Formats: sequence, structure tokens, C-alpha cells
Amino acid sequence: MNKKISVLVVDDSAIMRKLIVDILKEDPEIEVVDTAKNGEEAIEKARALNPDVITLDIEMPVMDGLTALKILRRELPHIKIIMFSSLTQEGAKATIDALALGASDFVPKPSSKSFVESVKKIKEDLIPKIKSLIIKKVLLKPPVKKPKIKAGDYKVCGIGVSTGGPQTLMQIIPKLPANFPVPILIVQHMPPVFTKQLAERLDHMSVLRVKEAEQGEPVKDGLVYIAPGDYHMVVKKQGAGIRIHLHQGPPRNFCRPSVDELFESLAEVYNGKTLALVLTGMGNDGKEGAKKIKEKGGVVLAQDAESCIVFGMPKAVIEANLADEILNLSQIPQRLKELFRCS
Repeated sequence: MNKKISVLVVDDSAIMRKLIVDILKEDPEIEVVDTAKNGEEAIEKARALNPDVITLDIEMPVMDGLTALKILRRELPHIKIIMFSSLTQEGAKATIDALALGASDFVPKPSSKSFVESVKKIKEDLIPKIKSLIIKKVLLKPPVKKPKIKAGDYKVCGIGVSTGGPQTLMQIIPKLPANFPVPILIVQHMPPVFTKQLAERLDHMSVLRVKEAEQGEPVKDGLVYIAPGDYHMVVKKQGAGIRIHLHQGPPRNFCRPSVDELFESLAEVYNGKTLALVLTGMGNDGKEGAKKIKEKGGVVLAQDAESCIVFGMPKAVIEANLADEILNLSQIPQRLKELFRCS
């Protein structure tokens, strides 16, 4: 990276501003260009400095983060914005609101119970997220062309998504019809509390019922299940039916829930009747699971680079020659309706 990534840090707490600045200064590829203590100041400095990234607190005096976010998205839509959120129901709800308004991602604030551990987590989360949002989305090699897949007798739809997922899911799930014929199971990389808020938001927006998955519940057609934060979600045959199993086994690809865990279980239970969709996100979670789905005769779709907020997970699947189709986000809802034969 030739040019340093410029970052504007916005928080009403002087302690938090210093903490974030100190974390970012440790990386030679990042430059903190300034700080701001409220939304109004953030907008003024963003206009003047035009940073690559803004870290934005939600709760601030004078002008809060959500109000500032709306103005920044309207005036400076090219700037990537990472929200800082408290790990509470209210904080999670505000974060989902921010992502729906166009924030690129979020990082939980440190809690008083485990401040040192939380600071370490911020460092591990924030720097990779800043870099992933700025790195150019390019394929190292062109994907192998494949014949267009046909509508089939698929019995389940699995979705794996990470950075940029909430706003992406909000452009897919609400556009699916009430007669969608199979269950949809989603792994979205998010902490506890946040996944429940995301499920509630999507449920409110959609004709399909969307819920956070529960241990042991039956998998039903036409329902959308989101893996709860910090739990892997898999499916298991039980008698004549199929049920959801949640567990806290070791993280995979540094993730819990893991897309690979879900996809591998779908391949095992549904065999070639699985259709999987890999959407925007950092890393390569989902690649091994997609491989299992393909081995069993299932189908894998991947989001294209142009419409991804972070072209990591789909890129891994595409470069491994596992994607049957590569689709722009705008094409995905209609393509799912075609493949599942519903209107």
C-alpha cells in the first residue's frame, strides 16, 4: 500500500479518542489525520480533510452519531464509516440502525468488566476492518466460466456473510416472497445481542418470518434462521425431521458462528439439494463448507466484487472454482426466486 489510510477518530470521550488513536498509530499503514468530539465537529473535519475512514461513536452531545452518519452518507458517500457501539440491547439496536443507514461496519466498545480484554479485541478488530474496507476489490485471476444453473428441487438455502452483511441482507431477504418454499439459514459474523437485533429488524422488513435460531427447534420451510452470536449453528436429522443444533465448539477461521460449520452440516443433511450463497465479508469462512456442498452435488452462488463492501469471502470461493454463478447484489433476490421457482 503506497499511500497511508487516513482516519478521522470521532468520540465524545477524550479517553476513548486517545485509546483509538494510540491503537491506530501502531500500524505503519494508517495515519490518524484528526479527532472530533461530536457529530457537528466530525462533519466539518470530514469536509475539510476528506479521510478514507471515519470511526464514529453513536452516543455524543451536540450531534449524535446516527444524525452525523446520515449527513456524511449524503455529502461524502465515498468515506467508509465504522461505528463504535456498546454491548447492550440499546447499543445493538442503534448499531443495526447505523448499518441500515450506510455505515460500513462496527466495533464494540470496551466494557468495564473486562477493559483490558476489550481493548485487545478492538485492536484485533479495528485495524483489519479499516484495511479491508480500503483494499481494492480485484480478482487475482479470472474465474472459470460455467454454464448457467437451472431451477431445481432445492430443499434449503444457506447464506454466509460478514462485513457489510446487515445492509446486504436488508436488500435480499425483504424482497423474497411469502411463498418461498424452503428454510433459509444465515450465518452473519456478529456478537451476541446484535444477531437478535438484526433478526428483529429483518423480520419487521420482510413478509417471511425471520428469527434468531434456538437450540433444538425444527427447521421449517419459509422461515429464516440467523445463527446467534458466539454459537455455531448446524442442522441435524432427528427422526423424520431436521432440527437446529447450537454449540460453542472452537472458532473456525477465527469465527463463531462459522459459515463452514453451517454449510458442512447442510451438505451432510440435504446432500445435493443445498443451495448456498456467499456474500460480502472479510476472510475465507465458507470456502471449505462450499467445497463440501459442491462434493455432494449442491449449488454455490457468490456475490461479485463490485457490489461487495469487502470482497473476501466470495473471492475465496470464486478463486477456488466453487462458485456456479457470480452475481451482483441487485440480481440476487430475483435469481433466488427463479432458482426456487417462486414469484
